[in-house]
Amino acid sequence: IGVPIGILSAVKRDSALDLAGRMFALIGLALPNFWMGTLIILLLSVVFQILPNSGDYTDIFQDPIANLKQMIFPALTLGFAFSASIMRTTRSSVLEELRQDYARTARGKGLHEGAVILGHCLKNALIPIITIVGLETGYLFGGAVIVEEVFALPGVGRLLLNAISQRDYAVVQGVIMFIAFNFVAINLLADLAYAFVNPRIRYE
Repeated sequence: IGVPIGILSAVKRDSALDLAGRMFALIGLALPNFWMGTLIILLLSVVFQILPNSGDYTDIFQDPIANLKQMIFPALTLGFAFSASIMRTTRSSVLEELRQDYARTARGKGLHEGAVILGHCLKNALIPIITIVGLETGYLFGGAVIVEEVFALPGVGRLLLNAISQRDYAVVQGVIMFIAFNFVAINLLADLAYAFVNPRIRYE
C-alpha cells in the first residue's frame, strides 16, 4: 500500500491526492497499534458484528476462510503504521529522483512520464525503500506481541507474553532468539536486494 501511494503522492505533488497521502502517513504514524486494534474490535465486532469475537480462533487447516477473516484486521493493524512509513520514504525518494538530470533527459528524449517514473526513477528510489522495509519488517515482530494479545491470537508474541508471566525463562530466551534471527535474516536479504535493484552495487 505504501509504495504506490508514495509514488502517486510524489507525482501529484501539492495536489489533493498528495495531501490525502500525507494525511494517511500522519495518521498511520500517530495511531498506536494497540489502540487501533481495540477500536477495530469495538466497531467491527461489537457494534457491526463483522469481525469474529476475540478468542474464537480457527486454525487455517480447519477452516481457511474463517482463518483469513480473523487475520485481515490484525494484519491491517500491524501494517498501517508500516505502510505509512514506507509511503513517506517512497514519496521523498521519488521526488528526489524526479529532479535528477537523467529524468529530465529521459523526458527530453520523448519518453512517456510513466516510463520515466517506473522505468528510471523508481529503480534508483528503491534503495532507501528497501532499507526501511528491512528495518520495519524486523520491528513488526515487536508489534505482533501487542496485536496478538489484543486480538487473542495464538502466535509467537503471545507465547512470549505467557512465558514472561509464567517465568518460563527457557521459552523467553528461545522466542527472543527466534525474533533476533529473523530480524538479522530479513536485513541480510535487504542488503542483498541492493545489488539486484542497483547494478552499480556488487558484493564479492
